[in-house]
Amino acid sequence: MAVAGERSITRTALLLLPVQIVFRAGEAIVPLLLAAWFGRTPETDAYYVAWAFFTFAGALVASAYQDSALIPVLTEVHARDEREYVLVLRSLLGHTLAYAAALAVGMGAIALAWFRIRYQGDLFAVAAGLVPSFALYLVALALRALFVGVLNQRGKYFVHPVASGVGIVVAIGTIAAFRDALGVRILPIAWLAQEIVTGAITGRAAVVLVGSPLTPTLARPEPVRRFFKLVTSEVVGSAITRINPVVDQVMAGLSSLVGGGTLLRYAFDVASLPTSAAQATVFPVLLSHLSRDAADRRWDAFERTVVRALLGVCGLLAVMSALLFFFRGPILRLVFLHGAMDPAGVDDMAAILPYALCGVVPFGALLVLARAHVALQNSRIMVSMGILNAALNAVFDVVFFHFIGLRGIALSTSMMQLAIAVVFWVRLRTKLADARARLPAG
Repeated sequence: MAVAGERSITRTALLLLPVQIVFRAGEAIVPLLLAAWFGRTPETDAYYVAWAFFTFAGALVASAYQDSALIPVLTEVHARDEREYVLVLRSLLGHTLAYAAALAVGMGAIALAWFRIRYQGDLFAVAAGLVPSFALYLVALALRALFVGVLNQRGKYFVHPVASGVGIVVAIGTIAAFRDALGVRILPIAWLAQEIVTGAITGRAAVVLVGSPLTPTLARPEPVRRFFKLVTSEVVGSAITRINPVVDQVMAGLSSLVGGGTLLRYAFDVASLPTSAAQATVFPVLLSHLSRDAADRRWDAFERTVVRALLGVCGLLAVMSALLFFFRGPILRLVFLHGAMDPAGVDDMAAILPYALCGVVPFGALLVLARAHVALQNSRIMVSMGILNAALNAVFDVVFFHFIGLRGIALSTSMMQLAIAVVFWVRLRTKLADARARLPAG
């Protein structure tokens, strides 16, 4: 039974891979286009600070629906009562709109206050002009995440990459058309357009799949209340970790290197490429299989699936990271040395990238193990793990930045990811031992 499950995971992931390559290739070239079109300037640094603020806020809503407790809760309700399933979805849609709107207003106020302290004159005007579009983007992102979660729960994994492909084409076209007139202010507008298009496609697919209009409501049926209890720890833990890019950008702002925060962001974008394929293909399918094993209390099968996923994902990531490391110079010059990006900036990226690549394999292991805990409904672990994650990153940032500058910020992220993966593994072993001990004798 476990072997069949593993084959199913592999087969589905392999089928998803070409779809992801074709329809999400645009996301991989976005940093290259931004580097060529905007280079590294104080305005790009201000943009990436704003991006970090609203990415952090997006974790408060988006992470609640994808690879989360939403999967087992909706699966249970759908198997029990189709009508109740529709009511639950309507309730989730209403609450998502309300929470995302409140977060958008709150984060907008915080971002404006920080920009007032950090920037002056024209640079403040540029930074402040980013906020309204980013706030609307946050609401659209939350709705898209809900629709994708519903589609994944029903096994419709292919809709999201197709929708994302269409959305990124719209975003890139928007930037190309208006970048000369608006500068970096066009970027959050483009991401808003991307989320609106992606959300419209996934939302329509979800409505067709459900077979009923999803009119938002603020009713709170029992499954919705249970879902919020389960997911609160996951969201809080994820939100805490999402402060890391903000801390990284603030630390990068202390560097004497012009555009240091921008170069750091580009290096992280390149280092994240190996894990992006696994996140888009393997992990949604993996969570579904682990959730079924956990529901049936097949702990041996559960553990085998986790170990095989760790070996497969980490092995692939190690190979891809090694290739990026050895060929980083030619690759970075080929893809970044265009337009406004200068040779010195590419050289600085090449110096930062190896330190970011050190964390690719640990990050892959971390993602597998986090989903194992979610499948076990061990959500309360996420708050303490999030606090440990953010604390280690902040401490490592300060220590390593003092010695090796921007490279130290990249190294701090890698070291933090290794430490978190180890702790996740130790706690998973303990949780599985407890679960086996509760099995009835015989």
